[in-house]
Amino acid sequence: MSSALDEDTRRTLDRGRETAGAMLRAAQKDLQKVFIVFLVGFLGTFYALRLYIWDFFKGVTEAKMNALTAESVEIIAQTPFDVILLQAKIGLVVGVIFAVPPFLYFSRDALRARDLWPSSPVPVWKLVVLLLAMTVLFMLGVAYGYLVFFPFTFAFLANNAISAGFAPTYSIVKWAQFIFLLTISFGFATQLPLVMTALSYTEIVPYETFKEKWRHAIAGIFLAGALFTPPDPFTQVLWATPVIVLYGFSLYLARVVTTARRGSDRLDLPRTLRTRWNLLAGAAVLGGLALYAFFSYGGVPLANDLLASAGSDYRAITPGRTLLFVYVAAAGLTGGVLAAMYVVYVDIVALAGSATPGTVGDPADIDLRELDAMGVRAAPPEAFAELEEQEALRLSSEAMEAGDKEKARAILDRFDAAEAEREARAHEDGEEPDPVEDVTDRTERATGTFLSELTEGEKDEDDVGGYYDEIAFVVDSVTSKSFRIAAVFGITLASVFGWLYTGGIGEVFEQFLSQLPAQVTPDQDITVVALHPMEALIFEVKFSTLIAALVTLPVIAYYAWPALRERNVVRHRRRAVFGWAGALTAGLLGGFALGYGYVAPTIISFLVADAVQSNMIIAYRITNFFWLIFFTTAGIGLLADVPVLMVLLNTAGVSYRTMRSRWREVTVGILSFAALFTPADVITMFLVTVPLMAAYGAGLGILYVITLGGRRNLAKPRTAEA
Repeated sequence: MSSALDEDTRRTLDRGRETAGAMLRAAQKDLQKVFIVFLVGFLGTFYALRLYIWDFFKGVTEAKMNALTAESVEIIAQTPFDVILLQAKIGLVVGVIFAVPPFLYFSRDALRARDLWPSSPVPVWKLVVLLLAMTVLFMLGVAYGYLVFFPFTFAFLANNAISAGFAPTYSIVKWAQFIFLLTISFGFATQLPLVMTALSYTEIVPYETFKEKWRHAIAGIFLAGALFTPPDPFTQVLWATPVIVLYGFSLYLARVVTTARRGSDRLDLPRTLRTRWNLLAGAAVLGGLALYAFFSYGGVPLANDLLASAGSDYRAITPGRTLLFVYVAAAGLTGGVLAAMYVVYVDIVALAGSATPGTVGDPADIDLRELDAMGVRAAPPEAFAELEEQEALRLSSEAMEAGDKEKARAILDRFDAAEAEREARAHEDGEEPDPVEDVTDRTERATGTFLSELTEGEKDEDDVGGYYDEIAFVVDSVTSKSFRIAAVFGITLASVFGWLYTGGIGEVFEQFLSQLPAQVTPDQDITVVALHPMEALIFEVKFSTLIAALVTLPVIAYYAWPALRERNVVRHRRRAVFGWAGALTAGLLGGFALGYGYVAPTIISFLVADAVQSNMIIAYRITNFFWLIFFTTAGIGLLADVPVLMVLLNTAGVSYRTMRSRWREVTVGILSFAALFTPADVITMFLVTVPLMAAYGAGLGILYVITLGGRRNLAKPRTAEA
């Protein structure tokens, strides 16, 4: 095994093992203390889950549900060990998290010997402030999740499942995983102000980068929301909105600390606060008076009316005199702190933008952002001598966004001139070429040679370059119409999902159950359950995507047809697409009718019969039951389309002998498709592959008959068609 690793990797692994061993030896006498901390975290979490947390989670789940919905929601254990193993796993994780800090502390001597421990001690008060800030932010994120996000989300998911005719019977494992995953996501998202502030202060990621990339940040936040939350706009907005607000607040903090760091030598914080004491006092008084007026002059009834109109069960109450005084004092303190942040920020920005009179600074330190176009052209060469290309492009982009095109052009011109001067100076000094750049150039040349060999040369049907060129040509012809294709896909997906979401899936379920024979009593014997809170929505999204893909395929064929005809892949003109689409649709609908009317009810009845006779409770998962229905209905239609497609390909010029000789390639392709798009087991893969290959064999038999053993083709000669 070690021979498969290079020397650097082996050396790194050896160092890691040595460090771990040294840490264990250094902390050996204190491992009992570490174990005690681990045990406290493990047992505390285990019994807290058992005694309090499960009931708390159930209360949060049902907080916004009406009585009927809450009564329908059940949390079940699928195996006898689900609950105890889940509690043990969560307890182990919490125990390890508790034990890591003391273990690192007791092994600090070993870490210090390997320069892995901070050499200069950090003041304790700074660590306390940092940990306190992290804890407070984490708890704020968790509080938002449990007070706002989870109650509305669970009510929405449960109502959606019930309206479709499914029972929201959640597995305790999947339900708990869903809650814990989102809890952690909210807790980590609230660390954004600390992370952005630290990165900006240390200049690891400059504040300007966070400011410029705010659009990318918002897109990334919504993408993360799509990963962590159900696939509906309401819950995604509930997740993303507070994170976006946090990003804006983090930008403010990053700006403050960055400006403070760059102008810290001229900032006198006590003096700033003393000179603006009147503004701070006024803000504190206004904050306290505003809250007092809210509670004393009709703010509480107005807030309750707004909450009631929004459907919320929360109500504001007027506090007593002592509590009111505490609230007013807290509001005044908050107003004073915000005012202090504002005045400090204003003074820091003013100091950073001004130069000290009577001093001459380094020309290279000139801030190009503060100059206009004439100032950029008149700036000394030193200001551009060390300027990187990425920084120049960023400054130019900022000028373009501000509407100053002349300044953007001036920055790029001065950078190009400085770059040319650097290259000329390097050439005069006779510097050797950079070996890394030389390797890069040779790699690019080698890559270019390989691609030229791949895409140029002979265009035989078995030549890789020919295939690559043909595919690239067809893809280019399709991508030019990508907007229309995407529009068809999106409209179809939204329409199907909207129909399923508004009760269509329940109608299909009830209508299908009515097809079952009399010996099966659907209303009593078959129940479809959702074991995961998002299971119904995820199925609706997957099914809608599949239907949208099927509808979009004829549109893609329509736009790809001219390129296929030009490359002699097909012979008919583009209007043949309508005939192909009609034939394939007829085959799909015919197979679907056969499967829906006979095949699927027969299979479901056969599977249910033994359980019904044994008086068992039948509760199928949404995904298992509906995909079984899909494969036994639409799957029959897809199988019927295989011979139809083979006949159509023969009319387009693909001969019977070619299809018969290429059966191995077709088998490999179907196996690859089944391996990618079916569950990861061999049985399911062959359950998909064998029927498709049987349909392919039936298509070969049909072609053998209608082409007289391959002696003739259904395709018209090109001259006759012309």
